[in-house]
Amino acid sequence: MLKAHSIRKSYGQLEILKGVDLEVKKGEIVTILGASGAGKSTLLNILGTLDKPDAGHVVIGNTNVSNLNNKDLSSFRNLKIGFVFQFHHLLAEFNALENVCIPALIAGESKTSAEKRAKGLLERLRLGDRTTHKPNQLSGGEQQRVAVARALINKPSLIFADEPSGNLDSTNAEELHQLFKELRDEFDQTFIIVTHNGHLADSADRKILMKDGLIDQ
Repeated sequence: MLKAHSIRKSYGQLEILKGVDLEVKKGEIVTILGASGAGKSTLLNILGTLDKPDAGHVVIGNTNVSNLNNKDLSSFRNLKIGFVFQFHHLLAEFNALENVCIPALIAGESKTSAEKRAKGLLERLRLGDRTTHKPNQLSGGEQQRVAVARALINKPSLIFADEPSGNLDSTNAEELHQLFKELRDEFDQTFIIVTHNGHLADSADRKILMKDGLIDQ
C-alpha cells in the first residue's frame, strides 16, 4: 500500500528526517511512536502528501506521489487519503453533516449523493441524531467521530491519524481505537497512526519507534 524510501527533511540547519525507509501493507494498522522531536509528525505529513521531502520518494499504491504536480497531488489526496488529527479541524460555521460532505463536494460529487453517504457514515458512528449540530454543540468524542466520518467520505484506501485520541478521555479513546479496527476489518483500509497512547500502539498490527529522525530497528 505504501513505500517510503530514504526520506530526508530539514528545516534550515535542523535535520528532522535522516533517511527513513518504511513499507506498509494493505489493511495493516501501523502505529508510530517516539519522543517529541523524533520526527513522527513530519514523517506522517510527508507520507500523507501534506509536505514534500528534501530527498527520497513515497509510493502509494502504484503512484509515486513525489512526482505529481500540485494539482494532481491535491486530487490524489482528496480521493485516496483520509486524515484524522488531534484537533478535529471541523469548520465551526457548518453542522456535522456539512463538515462530513466537504471532501466529497470538493471531489465533484453531487450534494444529494454526498449527503446520503455522509448520513450513513454518521449513523455508522452513532451520530445519526447529531447531523444538524455544529461543532460547539458536540462533545470532544463526537467531534472526533465527525472528523473520522469526514476522513472516510471518499472511501480512501489509506488513512493517516496524528494523535487522534490525544484530546479524548479514556473511554472515548478506547472507542476510537476499536473503531479503527472495525473499519479496517470492514473496508480493508490501511491506517498509519502517530500516537503517544501505549494502549493504542500495543493494539496495532505493528508499532514503529522513531528516534533521532530514523526508525529505530
